[in-house]
Amino acid sequence: MNRTDRLLAIVLELQRAGKRRAEDLAATFETSTRTIYRDMEALSEAGVPVVAVPGQGYTLMAGYFLPPLSFHADEATMLLLGSDVMAQQFDAQYRAAAESAAAKIEGVLPEKMRDEVRYLQESIRFFAPGDPAEHDTLLHLRRAILDHQTIRFRYTARIPSETQPPVYREIDPYALIHVSGAWHTSGYDHLRRDMRTFRLDRIESLQSLGRTFVRPPNFTMRRRPPDTSRTLVVRVLFDRETARWARESRSFFAVAEEETANGMLVTLTVRQERDLLSWLLGWGSHVRVLEPESLRLLIIQEAEGMLKNNSASLSLLT
Repeated sequence: MNRTDRLLAIVLELQRAGKRRAEDLAATFETSTRTIYRDMEALSEAGVPVVAVPGQGYTLMAGYFLPPLSFHADEATMLLLGSDVMAQQFDAQYRAAAESAAAKIEGVLPEKMRDEVRYLQESIRFFAPGDPAEHDTLLHLRRAILDHQTIRFRYTARIPSETQPPVYREIDPYALIHVSGAWHTSGYDHLRRDMRTFRLDRIESLQSLGRTFVRPPNFTMRRRPPDTSRTLVVRVLFDRETARWARESRSFFAVAEEETANGMLVTLTVRQERDLLSWLLGWGSHVRVLEPESLRLLIIQEAEGMLKNNSASLSLLT
């Protein structure tokens, strides 16, 4: 990074973080603290209101903003594609905000660049199917996160209802996460007294309880602690012909994969056998459960039930 780019990046970093020490900036931009001191002097001479707080670092004077930025075609395209994805995936309020932001970006582009960006937009498209009924839940959850409101809802786990019926949960929602085409909320579960994640399309009867919570200052979505409740180890073997497709449709619960002479050995950790039942049944005879025995018996039981149901249907047709 040349000095001009670094000076601009330092201003952006101070706008983003609010206050940074010279040592922190040196680590971020992979340079020496002496260089950072010279950069700060150069910024001050250029009229940027840098404030040095003894023992705390550097910050920008309140109210200072950079002038409007210019974009390269690739940068504008990425911003517009990103706004398009958000417009498809979020609720009506954020969808309108994404569309408004896209219009503003397009409006400040030179005509030649605008044509280039539109051509790239027409050549790259994200399709993100979503359940319209999920948007109300998404809107409610977003408001609960912003207002620090504890919520209550009826939740159905991916387990047959006769085994575990839907239950009501109370959580302090900390974040919204979009994974593999589905929205999830993560937060403190008062029933389990621990962090839990819930799929929005399994949430019903959502309501705020009128009490607030304080999100832990160390909460982050970047480093997720291991789920200590997933103590059941499962080992399955995919035949060589199916290994490629199994790797492509990797299970959320997989923790290790190993190529062997007989195929691909996959190790998974789950809370209970039924967490993997649907995924394993989808591979038919191309996968074999090595352990535990309880999961093998469950698959046999499920397969026998499928055979019985389908045999009964065949007899009705004949």
